[in-house]
Amino acid sequence: MRYILALLTAAAITGSSIAPANALSLPGPLAQLQATLTQAAQRAPGRVAMEVQDLGSGLVSSINANEVMPAASTIKIPVMVEVFQQLQAGKFDLNHRVTLMSHDRDWGSGDIADAPVGSTFPVSTLLTQMITVSDNTAANMLIRLVGRSNINTEMRDLGLRHTRLSDYIHTAGWSIRNTLRTSPADMVHLLSDMAKKQLVDEWSSQAMIDILERQEINSLIPEPLPQIPIAHKTGSLDDTLNDVGIVYASNGTYIIAVMTTQLPTLSAGRRFIRRVSSMAYKDLQQLGHMRALDTLDTGAAAAAPDPDQDTPVWAPQTPVPATPNPEATP
Repeated sequence: MRYILALLTAAAITGSSIAPANALSLPGPLAQLQATLTQAAQRAPGRVAMEVQDLGSGLVSSINANEVMPAASTIKIPVMVEVFQQLQAGKFDLNHRVTLMSHDRDWGSGDIADAPVGSTFPVSTLLTQMITVSDNTAANMLIRLVGRSNINTEMRDLGLRHTRLSDYIHTAGWSIRNTLRTSPADMVHLLSDMAKKQLVDEWSSQAMIDILERQEINSLIPEPLPQIPIAHKTGSLDDTLNDVGIVYASNGTYIIAVMTTQLPTLSAGRRFIRRVSSMAYKDLQQLGHMRALDTLDTGAAAAAPDPDQDTPVWAPQTPVPATPNPEATP
C-alpha cells in the first residue's frame, strides 16, 4: 500500500493529469520506481523523457516516454538494424567494402573522417566504429549503403512511431535536433525485440548486442552500476544527452532509455541519467528477487502496457537554440 500511496502522492505533486493505465497493477518495486521517476523528472535540469521495462514481465515505468526527442547518436541503432536486415536479405556481407566520399565526412569521435576520400572500409568495421566510438562518418557511409528511406520504412514496419532519420548526420548545425528524432518508447521497443532475439533474426540480434556491449562511452547508464554486461548506445549534442540500452542484471534483464535536452550543461545531464540508472537498477533488482521467490503477482505481469499511457510531466514546447557547449561528445 505504501508504494501505491507514494505513486499517487508523486503524481499529485507534479500536477500530472493522468498516470499509466497499468500503474495501480504494478508490483511494488515498479510502483516505487514510477514514483521516484516522477519526482526526479520534476527536479530535472532540462526536458527529460524515459522508460524502463522489465524484460521478463514486459511491465514498464515511464515518464514522457512517447515524447519525440532529439535522438543524437542513439539513431545509430536503427541504422545498425537496417544494415543487419539487408545482411540477412543477402544484399551484401560483413566483408563488403564501402568507399568514403567527401560528403560522408562529419568530424567528432573516431578517425574515419581523417582517411583520404576513396578509402574503403568493410561493413564490419563501419558497424563497430559507428557504435563503439560513435563515428559519424562511419554512420553516414552505412546510411548511404542501405538507404535512408529504407531505415525509416523498417522502423515504421517494426512499430516505432516516433523515430525518424530525415538527413545524414551533420553535427555542425542546429537542424540535427530535428533531423534525428526518436522517443524512449521507441528505443525500448527496439531493444526489447533485440534482447528477446527477435529483431531481424536470432543471429542478427545477438550480433548487434555484441557490438553494443563493446561501447566505449560508459559514463552514463553503466557509471553507477556494478560490472555487469550492458548493451547500450549514448548520444549527445550541445544541450542533449541520451543513453539507451539493455542491462543484464543478476536478478533479471531490463531495458532502459533516458533522454534529456535543453540542458544548462552536459554535466547536469550526466548526473541526472546516472541517478535514474541507479534507481532503476535498485528497484528492478527487487523485482527480480520477487520473481525468484515466486512472489511476483502474475496477474499484474499479464497486464500489457498501453503505449499511449505514460505519465506526462511537461507539455511539448518549441526548443530554444542553446549556446554551443564544449562538453559535447557523441
